[in-house]
Amino acid sequence: MARSIRILYRGQRGVIRKNWNWDAINLDSAVVITAAEFTPVFGGLFGPKTLGRPLLGAAHVFVTNVGPHGAGGEAGGVEFLLHVNWETPLDVVVTITVLDDIETFEQPQ
Repeated sequence: MARSIRILYRGQRGVIRKNWNWDAINLDSAVVITAAEFTPVFGGLFGPKTLGRPLLGAAHVFVTNVGPHGAGGEAGGVEFLLHVNWETPLDVVVTITVLDDIETFEQPQ
């Protein structure tokens, strides 16, 4: 079963290396990460879990180099590069989704 978490990163610009430790992820996890500019709304106790709304503006916001980790004594989680191509820092929301573990690891010749 897929599980997801949403994270708000405030004031992001350029290429930023990120790490999110989460025990639902291990080295064999299949992980998908999405990102978008975000307009946060603070306050309110009831309603959706996400407090704000993605803003599909002109800025290029995306994720590359997704690397799950967690084997042996290492904490489970995922590292990735967050790209925010804009002149000024932006608020960005990232959604990390972990799927089932991979079935095999292949090394073609």
